[in-house]
Amino acid sequence: MRFALIPMAALAAANCLVPLQAAELPQLRFQHHDWELACDNTRTCRAAGYHPEDGRNPPLTVLLERKAGPGQAFDARLRLGDADDAIDLPTTLAMQVDGRALGTVTLDREEAAGNLSASQSQALLRAVASTGKVAWRAGGRSWTLSGKGASAVLLKMDEFQGRLGTPGAAIRKGGKNEQDVLPALPAPVVAAAAVPAGELPRLGKEEERILLATLRKTAGNDDCADLEAIATGETQFSYAPLTRDKMLVSARCWRGAYNEGHGYWVANRKPPFAPQLVTQSGTDYDQGVIGAAHKGRGIGDCWGHDEWTWDGRQFIHTGSSTTGMCRGIAAGGGWTLPTLVSRPAAGAR
Repeated sequence: MRFALIPMAALAAANCLVPLQAAELPQLRFQHHDWELACDNTRTCRAAGYHPEDGRNPPLTVLLERKAGPGQAFDARLRLGDADDAIDLPTTLAMQVDGRALGTVTLDREEAAGNLSASQSQALLRAVASTGKVAWRAGGRSWTLSGKGASAVLLKMDEFQGRLGTPGAAIRKGGKNEQDVLPALPAPVVAAAAVPAGELPRLGKEEERILLATLRKTAGNDDCADLEAIATGETQFSYAPLTRDKMLVSARCWRGAYNEGHGYWVANRKPPFAPQLVTQSGTDYDQGVIGAAHKGRGIGDCWGHDEWTWDGRQFIHTGSSTTGMCRGIAAGGGWTLPTLVSRPAAGAR
């Protein structure tokens, strides 16, 4: 599976307009056995756990979300796998930890998902952090949550948010001052610029020859091998207007069994084109926003998503996420697990 890579470090907190490519962004993605973790650049973390993948357990996933900063509690959400349309899923589940009844969870019909109460969330955390058994039952059926990998994932979350050794830590609690926990960071603000509608007409043959020769020099052969299909006429460039003298050039770069990626370059409308690469894994473009969506496997139960937004001078990487492990939870994936988030500037466009 191909995802755009983004830098990981520390973000300078500021409320002004921040070009994301220039900012240092604290981010984390981690997976261990049946659990995974995604922490974004605001320091919000989301841990997802799944059913044991042994062929005997129906698909289930739990999402534990925690914002950064002192005194923040976990929000827990449960979702049953709904890929099998032949099975009617319940709307109420009875929760058990080590065989002890812990009330019920109400599920909405559309996604077969529901929120856990604060006491249920705490009981689940204690169980998966050790060797406890967590299950939900309804109509003679049982859904079991694996604890394999949970303690490692929750420890990573504590470390990322600066909670190790504090009373609020999920794993390694201690007597450190809770107020010393790392604070939340603001999501960078991006002012999206308006762009002209529609596409530009194709360049002349000689100009396209020059453009192709320039891109051959700047694009990696492994990452954009399909540029050669331009020369043979199998594919062609597309052009979209950005400003009076700048355009967005796109062409297919690679193709796999169930994914493909297109290169997107900001270039001058006339030679010398001086192209600047945005991504070689894009999949769509609409009115100043480049998107990338790629399946983790053919059935489409897990995806990776990225987004770049035109700010009038350059494309800014404004979003990056996955939908979680490929565990048959739902078409399109079970959760949204971002590592990069942003927010639009007021009055932009």
